Amino acid sequence: MTIEEAQKKVDEWIKTYGVRYFSELTNMAILTEEVGEVARIMARSYGDQSTKPGEKTNLADELADVMWVLICIANQTGIDLTEAFRRNLEKKTTRDKERHVNNPKLK
Repeated sequence: MTIEEAQKKVDEWIKTYGVRYFSELTNMAILTEEVGEVARIMARSYGDQSTKPGEKTNLADELADVMWVLICIANQTGIDLTEAFRRNLEKKTTRDKERHVNNPKLK
């Protein structure tokens, strides 16, 4: 599925099952919450914290939740994520094309 297709699927789902998009501010709060859930899993799976008994640790599902809300925000603010990502990649390539290669910390 392309990013464009994902944006269309989310929009269709919202219009079919979700009644309407939550407000942009509500979606920002939800995005923060979902990123926190990713952070919790990362801290327990790759960091020093231990998992609590019965705790959910489905990183793929939590990353998909982040992507879902991010797409909702893009849709409701009129952002074409495919184009935005293309421009962002171009910016990073121009700005950082030698930065990481020359970083002694990465060698």
